[in-house]
Amino acid sequence: MLLILRIIFFVIYALIIFIIGVVWCSFSPRNPHYAAKFGHMLGKLSSLFGIKIEVRKSKFTENYLGNAIYIANHQNNYDMIIVAKVIPNNTVTIGKKSLFWVPFFGLFYWITGNILIDRSNKIKAYNTIMQIVDQLKKKRISFWIFPEGTRSQGRGLLPFKSGAFQAAVMAGVPIIPVVFSNTHDKINLNRLKNGLVIIEMLSPINLKTYQHLSIREISKLCHNLMLNKLNKLNEEVKAREKYEKL
Repeated sequence: MLLILRIIFFVIYALIIFIIGVVWCSFSPRNPHYAAKFGHMLGKLSSLFGIKIEVRKSKFTENYLGNAIYIANHQNNYDMIIVAKVIPNNTVTIGKKSLFWVPFFGLFYWITGNILIDRSNKIKAYNTIMQIVDQLKKKRISFWIFPEGTRSQGRGLLPFKSGAFQAAVMAGVPIIPVVFSNTHDKINLNRLKNGLVIIEMLSPINLKTYQHLSIREISKLCHNLMLNKLNKLNEEVKAREKYEKL
């Protein structure tokens, strides 16, 4: 029964947000301000699903006001409502082109300023990277990218693709890693409470410090950093949830 009620409320709430978003944004389509604004509204659904979100930011990230590329781990479809809570202002996400054809959501995702990329076409993918670089140099804008390129579905942290790091180096902006604890097989919509998820924004990585490294080496450095943080967050969540059951 709880599952059905949650699904009904989710569909109604999401449709309202999608419709309002499309109408509102049609007056100034693809303004990067809208992605975070409406993303935070969708993030409120985490409470509906019984997920307790704890957000942490390093003091350096909290005070950082410039353009950046945010990189985050990508686990499953629940990411939409989990990371939506922490997407900074004037930050848009990068998603696969097929998202545009998802009923209601696709148009909403596009018109709120997010970018769709055709990963199957290397030329188009490269052109998208160059567009990102150009916007980072000219606008007050940041980009949120899932460098794994697909959902991990409980397989840990998958290898990173190079696009995010290439764009950051070319645009001369820092990379800000974002890691959130495991949600795979954690959320049961028939259960009232679905535990704790910790989201942590790490300190900005100034790539000028790593000019001697290749794109592949920078990618590996960030991967190791995020994997280490992911393991620590998972261990902390398990310990805290075990303690709460005592």
